Amino acid sequence: MTELVFHIEEDPEGGYTARAVGAAIFTEADTLPELREGIREAVTCHFDRPEDRPRIVRLHFTRDEVMAL
Repeated sequence: MTELVFHIEEDPEGGYTARAVGAAIFTEADTLPELREGIREAVTCHFDRPEDRPRIVRLHFTRDEVMAL
């Protein structure tokens, strides 16, 4: 695996959640810097051997916006 994609969403109760696409990895944090660090730690824990880890982690941000008409 050369790339792992994380789907990032703002949590309605505050903070952010990150879920890997195609791997059972999930983390959450209050701020984006904390989330990035949590993703690094989660990927390192999930892939025991360094040679199995992805070379690139892509963060895909999804934001819902509601507009009143």
